[in-house]
Amino acid sequence: MNKTFTDIYYHGVERPVFCYRSGNLVYEEMMVGGTLVSCGYNTAGYPLNVLSGFPSRIDYTQFAEPFAFNVEIDGQSLDYDLNFIDFEIRKDGENIEGVLTLESNIKPVRIYVHTLLDTTQMFTRYIEIENLSDENMCLSRLSVISGCAEEMERDELTKETELSELYSVGYFDRADWGNEGDFKWKKLNTDTLSVDTRFGRDRFRHPLIFIKNNVLGTILFAQVSWSAGCRFSVDFNARDERDRSFLGFKAEITGYKPLRVISPKEIYRTPDVHIGMISGSLDDAINEMHSHIRKSVLKEEMNTLVFAGMGAEHDMSVETTKTFIDQFAEMGAEVFTLDAGWVCPPGEQTSWGEYNGTNIPDESRYPDTMKVISDYVHEKGMKFCLWIDIESAGRETEICKNHPEWRAFDIYGNRTENLLDFTNPEVTEWAEKELARMLTEYDVDVLRVDNNLSYRQCFTIGDTGTGVKECHSFKRTENVYKMYANLRKRFPDMIFENCAGGGGRTDLGMMKHFNHTWVSDWQKAPRCVVVTNGMTMALPPERVDRLFAGMGGHRFGSLDLQMRNTMLTHLTLNVINPADAKINDAQMEFVRHSVDLYKNFIRDILPTCLVYHHVPEADRNSFTALEISSPDKEKSVIAAYNLSMAKDEFITVFPRGIDPSKEYKVTLDNTGSEFTVKGYDLITKGVKIRIPSSMSSELILFEAKEIK
Repeated sequence: MNKTFTDIYYHGVERPVFCYRSGNLVYEEMMVGGTLVSCGYNTAGYPLNVLSGFPSRIDYTQFAEPFAFNVEIDGQSLDYDLNFIDFEIRKDGENIEGVLTLESNIKPVRIYVHTLLDTTQMFTRYIEIENLSDENMCLSRLSVISGCAEEMERDELTKETELSELYSVGYFDRADWGNEGDFKWKKLNTDTLSVDTRFGRDRFRHPLIFIKNNVLGTILFAQVSWSAGCRFSVDFNARDERDRSFLGFKAEITGYKPLRVISPKEIYRTPDVHIGMISGSLDDAINEMHSHIRKSVLKEEMNTLVFAGMGAEHDMSVETTKTFIDQFAEMGAEVFTLDAGWVCPPGEQTSWGEYNGTNIPDESRYPDTMKVISDYVHEKGMKFCLWIDIESAGRETEICKNHPEWRAFDIYGNRTENLLDFTNPEVTEWAEKELARMLTEYDVDVLRVDNNLSYRQCFTIGDTGTGVKECHSFKRTENVYKMYANLRKRFPDMIFENCAGGGGRTDLGMMKHFNHTWVSDWQKAPRCVVVTNGMTMALPPERVDRLFAGMGGHRFGSLDLQMRNTMLTHLTLNVINPADAKINDAQMEFVRHSVDLYKNFIRDILPTCLVYHHVPEADRNSFTALEISSPDKEKSVIAAYNLSMAKDEFITVFPRGIDPSKEYKVTLDNTGSEFTVKGYDLITKGVKIRIPSSMSSELILFEAKEIK
């Protein structure tokens, strides 16, 4: 299949058509009577007018809102009555960008529609809105991409099928803490389905959606690069007696109105939406999405260093910290993290939220400053990582006491307890300077950024300097992004690790500035396996931080399951032994063995790996398996898990990252057994394994051999 093709096919006729082609994806839009309408997709590479006399574009007249975007200013829709000004095609190697310029006849506004193609079957869309007037403008509605997605005939393929069986929609079913990645397929009924995150729902649902056409075998998929409110809407318009069905789609940015005030002469840039379509399986869609994300979003160099750390669950004294650094060095860790609690007085580390914002190590805990820890870490040959939550200030801090005006308001007009107002330039200037100071003064190699606030606190209305009240979440989020973009430029060799109470801010807008991210603070089996399974759909596995032991993860499941839940992602270790207790040699030997496997077999696959979810809708009471393989299919690894209530029976696992023309050495890690199997037999007959109890696992390694 064609994987390196990009082109923009522009018909400058009475009704200009913009045909975007990347790989075998085709997406078209058209100017009709002062509106830009979406005209549909093709996943086999054909422009929609390949038969010029019989174009296969969607009948946009059947949609109440066929518009390719929704922009509302001062209560007026600017989706129509637009003048075509220009269409520019920009080339950068094999990447192509189309920029469509439109001007409104309703408001003094110019709209620039940007479409970026990168050879994958996923493209990036964003809009720029220019205020041409001398007055503030209130943006009150924003869909970055919307309109007609698909039209389907009720022919012999579908006439005998229930309408609710035609489409399935996949997304993360839970939005609350600790349930990240709980992926589910759901039937699409003949109505409008909306999936919200952060504004309409809690912040722990990653903004991701899959729409599967069960008849035609296509999957439309999208992510929104935005750390505040967003919504996917899918409108399925069909009736049994109608000969056609219609599918509409929107990726919308949400919040209190107005969403944002656009100042005179300002050009406001919307968040990015990444959208694509393939013919194939869910994992085909996921791997195409990961390819796009690696190429066009997460451009920061990826490290696959083995992390380890400790925080407020221990006394955090210098003596204890050094003991655990020694323990981690023996395990094979390459980075040591000093987590939350380092600013607190001895005995109060679990109350770190009250001291958050101090940003200075407690003198009674670290009398020789933080350097005593960073120096010891470096002596052990490891990098030093420091935790910080810069966006809040606890009641015990000087910031909270001396600058009460820096705390944001809630929607009821009250000052929040600890949320700093990042729409205030004084706050953002202080925060950026503080982070830069700590990175330099404490000899930090890795910065772990946390964010432990309810997102309801971030959605409030107030004046951000324009004289007009607006939703704070917009400019707050923009300023957070700007701060980390500035720091990345200032500290180009720094590793930036993202966290937000676990998985509260894993979106691509935030991740653009980070090397990798925590996706959940839920580490206890069996749910931790469900989290890993789902979040490696949203993000490439090497960007997903998962934890072995600690945070309650040591309480449930076998040692091997706890470890293997992390081994196909970005591995982080926690302590396996109290500071003053004798180490269990057998336990340590298994940890070292697993870390060695990660370093010597797995991590060279990770940065470019393909990922396969053998049980996409992983259930806490069943078997599941996750697989990664190198793109050339020379290596593949399967982590197989029996979760709770499992039966003692043989299970046949069919590897997917295998070349049928090759021969493979297969290793079962539980016993160390090795045997050779032809790739074709692996694909057709599978590997039979036995995991004899609940909450246990097996790790299967495949390495191609030369066929003699």
